[in-house]
Amino acid sequence: MKNVKTVTTNWKKGKFWEEESLEVSSGGDVMHMLKVYPEPGSEVIEGFGGAFTEASAVNFSLLNDEAKDEFLEGYFGDSGLRYVLGRMHMNSCDFGLGNYAYVKEGDESLESFDISHDREQIIPLVKQAMERAGRKDFGILVSPWSPPAYMKTNGEMNHGGKLREEYWKLWADYYVRYLQELKKEGLPVRYLTVQNEPEAVQTWDSCIYTAREEGRFAADFLAPALRAAGLEDIQIFIWDHNKENMYDRARESFQVPGCREAVSGVAMHWYTGDHFDSIRAVKRAFPEQRVFFTEGCVEYSRFGDSGEVQKAEMYAHDMLGNLRAGAEAWFDWNLLLDTQGGPNHVENFCAAPVMCDGKGGIEKRLSYYYIGHFSRYIKPGARQAVASCYSRELETAAFINRDGTRTVVLINAAEKPVMVSLAEAGESVRFQVDAHEIRTVIYQ
Repeated sequence: MKNVKTVTTNWKKGKFWEEESLEVSSGGDVMHMLKVYPEPGSEVIEGFGGAFTEASAVNFSLLNDEAKDEFLEGYFGDSGLRYVLGRMHMNSCDFGLGNYAYVKEGDESLESFDISHDREQIIPLVKQAMERAGRKDFGILVSPWSPPAYMKTNGEMNHGGKLREEYWKLWADYYVRYLQELKKEGLPVRYLTVQNEPEAVQTWDSCIYTAREEGRFAADFLAPALRAAGLEDIQIFIWDHNKENMYDRARESFQVPGCREAVSGVAMHWYTGDHFDSIRAVKRAFPEQRVFFTEGCVEYSRFGDSGEVQKAEMYAHDMLGNLRAGAEAWFDWNLLLDTQGGPNHVENFCAAPVMCDGKGGIEKRLSYYYIGHFSRYIKPGARQAVASCYSRELETAAFINRDGTRTVVLINAAEKPVMVSLAEAGESVRFQVDAHEIRTVIYQ
């Protein structure tokens, strides 16, 4: 072990990414041991990012110039979260000003296809984020919330409904047109999901698929359409919904002939709890499939004003559990919301790690700093190592970056401090993790 430093965030003590060097000693305190075994696992970490929703883009446009720069640096710059991933919604989602699609109602030829709506604010924000990140491996994930109303059984974009079977091929062609337009804009779409939350009838933009329908659409329509357009390198993910059903859905979808070969992974959200073993079940049954966490946020309808520490610890707990179980990428939801938690066209207001302050500036919430304990130090290409901890009061995970740097994240959500002797190969560092504190230890 050499060049050991610890990065600490402790809200009560006013510490935010505070760095401190640690002295290495031989042996270690066996009663407080956290042992790291540097044999890397098979999963490769793709990176961390958030969603470029219409709400985020609208809010960004209203910031003053100083706040815009602070936002871009805070999420995508080297001094910020160092995000390398972004999620975009094809057609409208709930976090926007209203329903919209890229074609005129009833257009079965797609001749009216036009993404000028997204070119106004969403795409310019994505481009600025990519420029600030300055990385060739920046990746975009695309997800639809609803097809145009005329393609659906209920005749509207909201309240669920299903894709009418006579439009399955046209809807696959619609994906291709959108992806081609983003390619013209220079946006690197690397992944897409078949449908956001395909089991939820929402008051906002939504569409329902059974597991077999989703598998059939991916295998027989979407994958062939991508291949025909020369877009076969874009990875298809199924499910894109809560973790408690992800294994059941994956098993059923992959029973559809050709689905398992057409699909690259299973996407998941967090809104029904931990269910980390569901991730493990998917990875065990389908080892060739990737698992991405694609959405999570603090919902005001569920958590209200629960306190910044609780919200931040919820983020860190879920991130740690997902990564330990085998997740390879992590996408937060909205990048920027207004003081109300929107705009949202059905008032489904939520919190975000960065919020507008109502005066043209921004406010970074505690969850922002907790996310940074992962995204700043677990680099794209990292692999998980084994971290064996003596106490259940500490949540931990360890990773090995491509350059050999170790990154160990520790969370103490308890009411009392916990001593740690972090050890690898006969050497150790000793330190205390205080109550409601998160630390990241980096060493070579």
